[in-house]
Amino acid sequence: MMGGMANERTRTRTTTPLRTPAAGEPPRAATRAWTTRLLMVGIVLAALNLRPAITSLGALLEEVRDGLGMSGGVAGLLTSVPPLCFAVFGVTAPRLARRFGPGAVVCAGMAAITAGLLVRPYAGGTAGFLAASALALMGIAVSNVLMPVIVKRHFPDRVGSMTGLYSMALALGTSTAAAVTVPMTEALGGSWRTGLAVWAGLAAAAVLPWLLLVRDRGTAPGEGGPAGERQEPARQEPTGRREPGERCERAARPDPQAHARVGQPSAPLRITRSRTAWALAVFFGLQATAAYVTMGWLPQIFRDAGVPASTAGLLLAVTMAMGVPLAFVIPRVATRLPQQGPIVVALGVCGLVGYAGLYLAPTAGAWAWALLLGVANCAFPLALTMVGMRARTGAGVAQLSAFAQSTGYLISIPGPLLVGVLYQHSGGWGLPLALMAALMVPQTVVGVLAGRDRTVEAEAAR
Repeated sequence: MMGGMANERTRTRTTTPLRTPAAGEPPRAATRAWTTRLLMVGIVLAALNLRPAITSLGALLEEVRDGLGMSGGVAGLLTSVPPLCFAVFGVTAPRLARRFGPGAVVCAGMAAITAGLLVRPYAGGTAGFLAASALALMGIAVSNVLMPVIVKRHFPDRVGSMTGLYSMALALGTSTAAAVTVPMTEALGGSWRTGLAVWAGLAAAAVLPWLLLVRDRGTAPGEGGPAGERQEPARQEPTGRREPGERCERAARPDPQAHARVGQPSAPLRITRSRTAWALAVFFGLQATAAYVTMGWLPQIFRDAGVPASTAGLLLAVTMAMGVPLAFVIPRVATRLPQQGPIVVALGVCGLVGYAGLYLAPTAGAWAWALLLGVANCAFPLALTMVGMRARTGAGVAQLSAFAQSTGYLISIPGPLLVGVLYQHSGGWGLPLALMAALMVPQTVVGVLAGRDRTVEAEAAR
């Protein structure tokens, strides 16, 4: 992992002209290096906190339902709250970032997650639980949208590596919360309230590095580095041949003409004119539907099949843990392919087999189905990577990220709720699993369309 990132850094250094400091100018290299490391730590800690609020609840959903007196329909509504909040609050992230800076917005997001996780177990009643959950999810929503923007801005020549690192940390936080919430709850006295509230500590730790990065007022890629320094555009040496993957890597590199336009106002991108943007939004929405159904209901599926609660939580952790290595590998592979359709198809097949297995033999093949659904859920880092590849500029990435995620999460809202209703009224998991398998087909189709080698700026300009 680090070797690949080191190679990308080496390439950047060899193609970027050196600037000789002026007489009397204080050295800045050490400050830039320190800020870059701090930014990487902040990205990793933020990513670790973007899913424990959801997967920790999934592991204890039955206890929360009993403690708050929830019906199956209300529990389905509870699992639909994350995409609803992501859609409503995520669309505000670019505007907030322009006004306050992305560092300040992510810092506020981490603080909101901390407060929400600390308050919701003790808010009293279902309404208070939902309100405090919404506060935490609001912080997650703005951070979700801004992470690809921050990566594109500060690491324009390492989009694949940094997206992989961010996605890997996100998967690690997701799987860890799923795996340890139940045993940690038992170790702390058996109260589900304590088991949920303890995750506020991890969120509080993520606030600290972003407090030191709140001066990042937001510049487009090429306008400045992590410390606000202006950077020269990377020079591309003329060559008579093209290395494998160069065609697609170019989409992730800074546009040299964009540097010439620094400081000049640009017309807003009419993102809704882009077919690729719509395909990416639908792909994002359908993969989010599958992910939140998995995080919210998979432990219950296994528990209803006779699997102990601790084992069911461990199975969910295995599903989420598959994203740890694959979330780093898939973005790097995706940026080297001219089209990402083959990856989309492979993930879709894994999802179909996993849902079929859960229906036919939920207990006998539990570990295999957990692994396959974990692979299928890696459509999320692939979607994030395509957000960075389908736009040429930082402003384009910001608009595409906000549009694809907000629209996608709106699309995903009915899924977990409908699964809860079908489960309650049918008395089993046959219909919910059939629904999830059926949704894999359009997810694969629109994913192939979103993976074509084109940019939203070019489509919107037609």
